Amino acid sequence: MAYVRAHQPELLSYEELVELGESDEIRLDLKQKMTALLETPFLSNEAHYQGAAPIRPEIPRLGPSLRMVMWNIERGLRLDGIKLAFSDGDAFLKTADSQRVSAEVIAQVRGEMDVLRTADVLVLQEVDWGMKRTEYREVVRELAELLNMNWAYAVEFLEVDPIDLGIEMFEGTPREDREQFRKDIEVDKERYRGLHGTAVLSRYPIREARVIPLLAQGYDWYHGEKSGVSRLEAAKRATGGKVFLEKVFREVRRGGRTHLFVTLDVPDLPGRRLTVSAPHLEARTKPSRRREQMREVLSHLNEIEHPVILAGDLNTTLNDSLPTSVKREIYKRVGSKEIWTTRGLLYATGLGLIYHVVTGGFRFLKNQNDPTARHIPIFASNPERGLFDEIEGFRDPNGYTFDFRGDSRRTVNGTAGTLANSNQRGRKGFIPTFELARTVGPVGKLKLDWIFVKSYSQYPHSEDAPYRFGPHFAQTMEELNFFPQEPLSDHNPISVDLPFGEPSQEDNQREHP
Repeated sequence: MAYVRAHQPELLSYEELVELGESDEIRLDLKQKMTALLETPFLSNEAHYQGAAPIRPEIPRLGPSLRMVMWNIERGLRLDGIKLAFSDGDAFLKTADSQRVSAEVIAQVRGEMDVLRTADVLVLQEVDWGMKRTEYREVVRELAELLNMNWAYAVEFLEVDPIDLGIEMFEGTPREDREQFRKDIEVDKERYRGLHGTAVLSRYPIREARVIPLLAQGYDWYHGEKSGVSRLEAAKRATGGKVFLEKVFREVRRGGRTHLFVTLDVPDLPGRRLTVSAPHLEARTKPSRRREQMREVLSHLNEIEHPVILAGDLNTTLNDSLPTSVKREIYKRVGSKEIWTTRGLLYATGLGLIYHVVTGGFRFLKNQNDPTARHIPIFASNPERGLFDEIEGFRDPNGYTFDFRGDSRRTVNGTAGTLANSNQRGRKGFIPTFELARTVGPVGKLKLDWIFVKSYSQYPHSEDAPYRFGPHFAQTMEELNFFPQEPLSDHNPISVDLPFGEPSQEDNQREHP
C-alpha cells in the first residue's frame, strides 16, 4: 500500500502572527490560511520508507503486543532529557543527584525506560513547534527522527501573545526591569512559528490523519485573555506584582481544543486498522463542558468498527481551573531566564497561586484521584463523572465498547476496580499523572491523563469478554519523570500493553518493572 510520504500545511510568517495577535477582525485571506493550518494535519511516513518496523514486544503471558504511551510533555521544555529517557538509559541515569537515588529507584527507572523504548505508538500533548521557550525546535519532528517513527501533528493553538511574539512593552512594571524583560523576550522572526499542539508517533505506517477542531469550545483563548481577567480570576492569580503576573499568566492564542485521530496500518489486527484518537479537553471550563467535548469526540468515532485507542489529557480536575505556581508559569512562558524567576517571585511575595482544588472534606476523600467515582448529588457530588458515563455508554456499529475492566491479574500492582487494566490504580483512586512542584499531601496531585481501549468487548465490565487487544498492565511512570534534578514534565507518562492474541488463561499478573 502507498502511504503519504510527507505533507504539511503552509506556515504563517511572523508578521502574519503579529497581525493575528493585534487585530480582532482578521482579513479574509489570512483567516483562510489560519483555518487551513488549524484543520490540516502535518503528516510524515518518512520512517516507513526508510525501513522502520514495529518492535512488537513479546510480553510475558501476553505474547506479541502493541505497547503505547501517552504523555503531556509540557511543551517540550525538557526535550533533551526526554530524548535521553527514550534512547540512552545510561546517560539519563546521570541526570539525577546520585546521592539521593537508591538502587531500587534506579531499577524502577530502568524498567520504565524500557517501556518507553519498546512503545510502538506514542500520543504526545502540549507539543511546541517554532517557539522561543523551546529554542524554536520542531519537537515532534525531532523526537520522530530520533526514534525512527512516523508521525502526525495537529496545531491546537497559534501562540500570539505579546510576550511570545517578543513585542510586550511591560508598561506598569518597575522601570528598572523593563529593559531586561524586553531583551529577554526578543524573538528570531525567521524561526518563530508559534505552534502548539498534539502529536501521534508510530512505528506502524499512517494510513490517514484527520484534525477536527471541537465545536464545544470551553474557553475563548483570544478574546478571553486579551480583554483581561475577570475579578474572580484576578483574585485567584494576584498574589503581588499584579501587573507583572497578569502578563505572565495571560496567554493570548488563536485556535482552540481539537481532535487529532490517526488510522494506522497494523498487520496483526483484522482489517489491519487501528485508530488512535487524541483529544485534549479544556482546563478552563466546567466539567459539564468537558462532557460535551467528549460527546463530540465520540461522535467522530461512532462509525469506526476496528479497534480504537482514545488517549489524552482530559483535564479531569473536578473544577474549572488548573492549579499552578508562579515559578512554573514563568518558566513555561520564557524558559529559565534568571531575572524572570527571581524578580517574578519577589513580585509574587513567594506565595504562588495554589488555590483550592476541592471543597468539602467528604467530597475530597471520596473523589481523591478518582474522577470516575460515583456521583452523589449534594452530599458527595462528582461533576466529572458524566464524562466517563459518555465513554462507558459508547457503542460502535458492532456493539463493541470501551473496556472499563479492572482485573487485578492484569495490572502491574494487583489493584482492581473500574479502568484498572488501562489506567494504573493505587491504594486510593488512580496514580496521579499531574502534580505541582509543591504539594500538600494529596492536594496538588491530579489524575488528568487517560487511556481507553475499544477492542472486542460488548460490555464495558465483562470479564467473560475477549481480552484480545484488551488493555493490560497500565503504568504511570512517576519515578522516571521525577528522576532528573528537574522533572521532565509536570505530567507523568502513562502506558498500556495490548496483546495481539488472546492471552493465556493462567495468572496474568506480571511484576512491576
